Amino acid sequence: MTAPFGQRLADAVASRGPLCVGIDPHAALLDAWGLPDSAAGVARFTDAVVDALAGSVAVLKPQIAFYERFGSRGLAVLEEGVARARAAGALVLLDAKRGDIGSTMAAYADQLRPDHPLAVDAMTVSPYLGPGSLQPAVDTARQHGGGLFVLARTSNPDAGTLQHALVGERSAAQVVVDTVRGWNTPGWVVGDPLPDPGALRDLATGFGPSTGSFGVVVGATLRDLDVDLSGLGGPVLAPGLGAQGGTVADLRRLFGDRAAVVPTVSRDVLGAGPDATALRVAAERWAEALAA
Repeated sequence: MTAPFGQRLADAVASRGPLCVGIDPHAALLDAWGLPDSAAGVARFTDAVVDALAGSVAVLKPQIAFYERFGSRGLAVLEEGVARARAAGALVLLDAKRGDIGSTMAAYADQLRPDHPLAVDAMTVSPYLGPGSLQPAVDTARQHGGGLFVLARTSNPDAGTLQHALVGERSAAQVVVDTVRGWNTPGWVVGDPLPDPGALRDLATGFGPSTGSFGVVVGATLRDLDVDLSGLGGPVLAPGLGAQGGTVADLRRLFGDRAAVVPTVSRDVLGAGPDATALRVAAERWAEALAA
């Protein structure tokens, strides 16, 4: 059986560093690269990023929407790119933000199966039909060694409209974090009381053999960290570095050295293309800043 995603992520970070680079072939970036806004242009873009970075970066994060724009031809490009990236040693996190119930959620989660045409290592999911709605994806991830990153405290301007809403005495974002903590806690099952974060505080000490496969998305551009990540037991995907204004200092300010953080950069690296050397240099610059 495939090793759990959390273990594979910890291994990748140990050998390659924690950087995650997005693959976002939107129309403006294709134009900046001198590529047509077509499935063929997206294919050339994806090939260039995978060739330049999949051998050195821990995680690549393709955004599925930019491939779905071109229907089956775009998805075929994505399938090939994912397979090539994984063969080169990168973990692939599908940025899909899926969220539904029952058999529909189970169908989305099939992308974590090794026999699926897309077959990614992990995917982003949305909990706003209720965190319990994601249980089919949790089950699939556990069965096949996959991972999930659940939207918890994002940094888009109106995120607080829902994420700060109270569920009893906790914010909706905190309920998400607490639920994911439960998924990472051995023996916890849906319906049990959520684990006490204080009792699990020592689990959130960075990457290691016990890193859980279930993480949360928390923006690197937040003014303050207004959710308690203590004892999460899994990784934190932190988008927003570079063009969105986030810095390495923001990561230190928000997360310190307590959490297993996967910082995400997209435009600041992709904007260096299409030259392969320039892409690698841009990624290495961020990797060195994170290591320091």
